[in-house]
Amino acid sequence: MNKELWDLYDKDGNRTGEIWERRHDNYRNIPDGRYHLAYYLRTLKNGSHTAYLVFDSSEFIGAGGISYYTVMPTYHNPTGKKANIMNMYMTPTHRRKGIATKTLALLVQDAKERGITSIGLEATEMGKPLYEKYGFVPVTSEMELPMK
Repeated sequence: MNKELWDLYDKDGNRTGEIWERRHDNYRNIPDGRYHLAYYLRTLKNGSHTAYLVFDSSEFIGAGGISYYTVMPTYHNPTGKKANIMNMYMTPTHRRKGIATKTLALLVQDAKERGITSIGLEATEMGKPLYEKYGFVPVTSEMELPMK
């Protein structure tokens, strides 16, 4: 594993790369976990994904990510740039303390700096209140064809 990709810092300026690497080594223990690891290795390196890991001292307490991609430009999106929030998580003991809101704000700011004009996400029932409070609205015009 290329350690340069895991050169992350906590709020006190301490390197957290070793903790990130250990956490993602766990992907090897789940079915198809190698695809998750390959995704992060590729997208963190090429800049098409931003991830925040949240720590309380040295304890991992949460995470959030945003993926960037491009589609054909349209009238409503002349740049074709799009983003999708994913992997928002807080440990149960750290929920409802504003930490997820701050993580989400960092991700949204990153998207703004990249010229993204709207952000999508798939919300769980637990996550919907956070996203609605932040200003996300349901989109009913999208459809999906599950491929089997």
